[in-house]
Amino acid sequence: MEKSTYYNPADLAKFGNITEWQAEMGNKFFGYYAEVFKEGALTEREKALIALAVAHAVQCPYCIDAYTTDSLQKGADEAQMMEAVHVAAAIKGGAVLVHGVQMMNKAKELSM
Repeated sequence: MEKSTYYNPADLAKFGNITEWQAEMGNKFFGYYAEVFKEGALTEREKALIALAVAHAVQCPYCIDAYTTDSLQKGADEAQMMEAVHVAAAIKGGAVLVHGVQMMNKAKELSM
């Protein structure tokens, strides 16, 4: 029995179709996107690993699938990919925790 999810993996292949309803902005996005992922100060493999980490932080299943594939194709191994995911988890967890300072400040203010 096939598991049903809200996200349809087949929709990832339709990403390019977003230009159908707004060609000008869609084409600008894809031009920018292509430029960003070209080799520069960072290798294409490094950029794929960054994208994989960000995909996990923003919880995009399409991006996770795409950048898992891309990372492997660009030579990353499983340990590097998991380490990238842990970096994302640490940053996201830290971002949640640092906002605890705001809560502490407000609680102290209200307790005075």
